[in-house]
Amino acid sequence: MIRSLYTAASGMKAQQFQVDTIANNIANVNTSGFKKSRLSFRSLLYQTYREPGLPLANNQNDVTGLQIGSGTEVSGSRKEMQQGVLELTGNSLDLGVEGAGFFEIELPNGEQRYTRNGTFRQDANGRLVTAEGYLLSDQVQIPPDSQGVSISADGEVYSLGEGNVQNQIGTIRLHVFPNPTGLRAMGGNYFAGTPSSGEPAATQPTTAGAGMVKQGYLERSNVETVDELVSLIVAQRNYEVNSRAIRVSDEMLQQVNQLIR
Repeated sequence: MIRSLYTAASGMKAQQFQVDTIANNIANVNTSGFKKSRLSFRSLLYQTYREPGLPLANNQNDVTGLQIGSGTEVSGSRKEMQQGVLELTGNSLDLGVEGAGFFEIELPNGEQRYTRNGTFRQDANGRLVTAEGYLLSDQVQIPPDSQGVSISADGEVYSLGEGNVQNQIGTIRLHVFPNPTGLRAMGGNYFAGTPSSGEPAATQPTTAGAGMVKQGYLERSNVETVDELVSLIVAQRNYEVNSRAIRVSDEMLQQVNQLIR
């Protein structure tokens, strides 16, 4: 009976992790390029009282055996990389990705980060940077006398000069990972590569499955609010049921204590 207290408590802890994950998904429903998370669970150790197939009387075998589990735990979290809806913004430096690729960002310390958030700005030197001021690794630099910027679906960047003459000033590449779900979330809508994600391949958009660049668009979060609310209700009910199991175990222990008096 004491085991049931700890077993139910493990279920409550697991559901708390689930609620934390759902809350983070909902909080980022309007975060550009955000990818929702999903938890996976696994059962804890089992205590075996009778082995399945144990020989019984009359040359019979125990078909199912007798095993009692000890609860559950969170086995891992997974980033869901489904495409988010591309929303028209009209800003020429907003870039959406339709496909599997990521933009590569260079931090001040020289490390690389990867993002689906294409909200770019132009710094004092004409370079494309994120809202935090981090450089786009491709180092596209817009001339001071540029009258506009055009970015094609294959990532080629053109500056509009006098007489409506277009001059190519760079190419924005997309980086594709063998296993994007293995990326490590670093906050700020950035990911870092890991041994699980594999090494990124710098690829020109529209080739090798990298996807295409959509100028004037931003990718919305792939969080579906209705789905998250349903999952939240399920997690809450599971939490309540586990707490009920603890109360029942406690009441049974109280009855045993009363027998001694």
